[in-house]
Amino acid sequence: MAGNRYPLEVRPVIPEALARLHDLSGNLIYSWDRRVRGLFRRIDSDLWDRCGHNPKVFLRRVPQERFEALAQDADFLAEYNAALMAFDQYHEATNPKIRRVDGLDPATDAIAYFCMEYGLHESLHLYSGGLGILAGDHCKAAADIGLPFTAVGLMYRQGYFTQTVDAEGWQQAHYLPVELADEPITPARDADGNDLRITVPFPKRDVHVRVWQALVGHVRILLLDTELDENATDDRAITYQLYGGDTGTRIAQEIVLGIGGVRALRALGLAPSVWHINEGHPAFSILERCREQVAAGLDFDAALEAVAAATVFTTHTPVPAGHDLFPHDLMTKHFRGYTDALGISLERFLDLGDSPQDEGHFNMTALALRGSRRHNGVSRIHGDTAATMERYLWPEVPASENPITYVTNGVHIPTFLARDWADLFDGTLPGWRSHLCDESFWREGIDAIPSQRFWSVRQLLKGHLMTALSERLTADYTRRHVSRARIRSMQQALSPENTQTLVIGFARRFATYKRALLLFRDPERLARLLGDPERPVIILFAGKAHPKDEPGQGLIHEIVQRSSEPAFRDRVFFLEGYGMTLARRLVTGVDVWLNNPEYPMEASGTSGQKAAANGVLNLSVLDGWWAEGFNGENGWAVEPHAVGIDPEERDDVEAEELLDLLEYEVIPSWFSGDGGVPEDWIARARASITSILPRFNAERMVFEYAHRLYRPAAEHGRRLAAKDGARARALGEWKRRIRERWRGVGLHWAEAPPGAARTSEPVRLAVAVHLGGLAAEDIRVECVLDLSHDGTDAEPRIERFTLAPDASHETRFELELDDLPNGLLHMRVRAYPWHEDLAHPFEMGLMTWL
Repeated sequence: MAGNRYPLEVRPVIPEALARLHDLSGNLIYSWDRRVRGLFRRIDSDLWDRCGHNPKVFLRRVPQERFEALAQDADFLAEYNAALMAFDQYHEATNPKIRRVDGLDPATDAIAYFCMEYGLHESLHLYSGGLGILAGDHCKAAADIGLPFTAVGLMYRQGYFTQTVDAEGWQQAHYLPVELADEPITPARDADGNDLRITVPFPKRDVHVRVWQALVGHVRILLLDTELDENATDDRAITYQLYGGDTGTRIAQEIVLGIGGVRALRALGLAPSVWHINEGHPAFSILERCREQVAAGLDFDAALEAVAAATVFTTHTPVPAGHDLFPHDLMTKHFRGYTDALGISLERFLDLGDSPQDEGHFNMTALALRGSRRHNGVSRIHGDTAATMERYLWPEVPASENPITYVTNGVHIPTFLARDWADLFDGTLPGWRSHLCDESFWREGIDAIPSQRFWSVRQLLKGHLMTALSERLTADYTRRHVSRARIRSMQQALSPENTQTLVIGFARRFATYKRALLLFRDPERLARLLGDPERPVIILFAGKAHPKDEPGQGLIHEIVQRSSEPAFRDRVFFLEGYGMTLARRLVTGVDVWLNNPEYPMEASGTSGQKAAANGVLNLSVLDGWWAEGFNGENGWAVEPHAVGIDPEERDDVEAEELLDLLEYEVIPSWFSGDGGVPEDWIARARASITSILPRFNAERMVFEYAHRLYRPAAEHGRRLAAKDGARARALGEWKRRIRERWRGVGLHWAEAPPGAARTSEPVRLAVAVHLGGLAAEDIRVECVLDLSHDGTDAEPRIERFTLAPDASHETRFELELDDLPNGLLHMRVRAYPWHEDLAHPFEMGLMTWL
């Protein structure tokens, strides 16, 4: 009888000459620095791939004799030293770009960034999808430009699930435990050099938390871990799985992230001047910071003002299910004692999460909005959608004017730009990494690349993709017991020499609103377009559905089933195991990136930006970022149909338009070169890079956050915190008084407004205001002028009334209008509370109209 097998890893001793390979493996700069990754690949390319591009695992498994040989290899040592020199310069240099962010001092200011997940590299299992990739890109760009930035997350022992597809086409979720020794992390240390530990309050106990750190260039990500012997079994499992468990697990994770995150920063002696909450999951950090302020002597209203002034909140999803709601009884269980520390009643506490979505639940998005003063969506359309969704917080203010703005997402170009493009740019666009946001630099540089050379890079990347897909699908099909004949047929269709086939990619989370099956609404027409032997087309699908999302899993099943039908065999493929490795292959190697969400449900989307930067053409519904990026020459767009029409009718119409674009524009453009270089396609691909790369990159995004949100938040926070929070106290008291008395505020005309005026004749208006016990200085009165002649002006002219001398018992405000255009205009008059320390004039949500 055979005995058990026990693993034994015999680890090499790295020669002194190569000792700093450990430094290069311990900083996630390798996720975007190709010199570092190239160094590892040169050591042993096959082993590098087998280790999943994980440097820590890789260095433990390189044969000793290989290291000994490399330590004597002059060429390798030169490459090694060049990588080290660049690595050291990156960390030692003071990046001059930070000087563009006036008001943020790298020496004194610090930005704390909280998120539930981080997608940095396949070697760190802390992400599930778009939110995590965006957070990872945010950290990388912050590191590149030298922002004083510390991120906070959770150290999952299992991460998100690994996906396979069974023989019937159903998604299977596999949860694989993570070995911390394999992760690019180290223990965070306190001032005495000890492993950092904190505690987080839970009902009738404290939960102990260990703090790890991951280095991302200059940026440090603190990762909180409850898998400690001193914790109870259930508490040890809090940080076990990303987006796993029930509501009780989710609230426990968010308590550890929000409250524990603040405590971890404090334990390291950090005092951030800006706190950025990325999605609602970390919003409990607001409560912990309020608790600190109350303990320091402020009442809760003043504490909330001080905390909110320095807080930025980004919301990412217009889908109601994407906003965490916790039952009131669960909140009461966890926070009844916390309310005493805040000095407020349980009712007042629960009001912080009040929303119309579910009156019996606490809404984390509502808490994040009430506990911040700068809020943004992640594209122009999403900013408008979020402003409408959350208008209950500013009920008397038009949604178009409430405080929710937008910063459109961008992607980290050094991470997602293919090596072949980077090598070409190094030779033809020297210094390109320092010109990521310079549109003229990219337009001139890309246009100067000869068409044949441009096309050869695109085809080379496509060949790399075909090779990788053939290998991946061969393994998948073999595991699923697919016939050898079908495997050979697939391999032929995906031959790396078969680059004349038009390849379309669709890869994203499988949620129903993303409409993965839209093209299949007319299967006969789609089969005809894909199956033309003179103009062959392939569509690649990839993505995961949440294990509890049965409709999403049903979409995957149907695509797998369709791919087996004779009409779509070797023309439609589903690729299991979507992750960062496969994503990089797809966004660099396909010809067209397809995205057809249900408008306006795509908050931003960034995969299409990655594709466009690599010369791939987008074919997308005008939603999310593409509504800002499409210019008529850099891809193709489907105009979304009116919201509110029958969904089936809308899907039929948009599917037909999508197929029309494929048949009459996309496919003819691709095959216009008659086997040679298709100049029309190349012109669009050039336009894709030049119009999208410099506008939709993470460096632009982070600079925009720094200028528009971080800097004013830091300044506002400092102002309210000065002199032991004197302004925060005054503002909190002022808001209490306004809320108590606003119902008594009213407007009426002191003089009847004129119904007509002559050209160039000034129009004088006078309004009487009943203050209801407030002072005249507490309000502003404005005239909103609609100049569109039909009452639909999206950007009306705003004129402010001035307080008239007190000539009667009424408080009178007057305004003189001049330079009015001819035609029928529309006037509206409004009053709202105003204070010099408000972050936004309408942040209280109170407004009275005449």
